Amino acid sequence: QVQLVESGGGLVQAGDSLRLSCVNSKRTSSNNGVGWFRQAPGKVREFVAAISWNGGNTIYGDSVKDRFIISRDNAKNTVYLQMNSLNPEDTAVYYCAAARTPIATRATELYSYWGQGTQVTVSS
Repeated sequence: QVQLVESGGGLVQAGDSLRLSCVNSKRTSSNNGVGWFRQAPGKVREFVAAISWNGGNTIYGDSVKDRFIISRDNAKNTVYLQMNSLNPEDTAVYYCAAARTPIATRATELYSYWGQGTQVTVSS
């Protein structure tokens, strides 16, 4: 019912921007909250941002607040993560996930479906 595919990662320099995309390739309805998480080598998975089913509510992790913007286009079954002012600490594999709830949540246990991840590397 839900198959998430991330894209848009790559190698950039500090201060650059990237936009990640997360497409649900199997489901036509979009009543799930969606979140972005990231994991750097040797570190625990970190919450980045989440958006409610209709885009009306968004929440962000403290380390990305005011730099990243999450949005969604339900007509395209796609959630975006616009990342601005990137720095080397943002280097990680970024995962999108669909929650079992329509709200925006940072609670990892509420996410049932995960993508395969996309690598973001920021050089100094």
